[in-house]
Amino acid sequence: MKPVVLTARGLRRAEVHLSAADPVMAGLIQQVGRCGLVRSRREDPFIAAIEAIVWQQLSTKAAATIYARFLALFPGGPPTPAAVLAAPEAALRGAGLSRAKVSYLRDLSARVLDGTVPIHDLDHLPDAEIVTILTTVKGIGRWSAEMFLMFRLQRADVLPVDDLGIIRAF
Repeated sequence: MKPVVLTARGLRRAEVHLSAADPVMAGLIQQVGRCGLVRSRREDPFIAAIEAIVWQQLSTKAAATIYARFLALFPGGPPTPAAVLAAPEAALRGAGLSRAKVSYLRDLSARVLDGTVPIHDLDHLPDAEIVTILTTVKGIGRWSAEMFLMFRLQRADVLPVDDLGIIRAF
């Protein structure tokens, strides 16, 4: 079965439907504004996976700061798997990454390079297979794989049921 992917048009239809069906949702949509998921899509799947690792278990502000410092280590543009592997651990740690996250980024990079994680071919696979592939990477669990599905692949039918924000909302 072909996965359902978010589109700007589909999101707009959903907003119109929710607004018509539920006055509370209508008020929230009016107050918060249009859904920004389609605009937030990361073009490079390797960078999206890196971002999922860096942002794990951090506040938005801390994660954004560390991520910006990490990207600054690669002035030629977004890092490649080879560049991440070649980066000195001290530099990665100096950007604010924990030893564990440095290890996770290196494992991801090695698996992308050796083909274990076919990062540029994931778009065509079913959600469950993508989760299985991504969770072979040290440090990528189900939550991070679901974030990749939602924010990189724009999969419409993913709900990260273990996400603390989702749990609190329910």
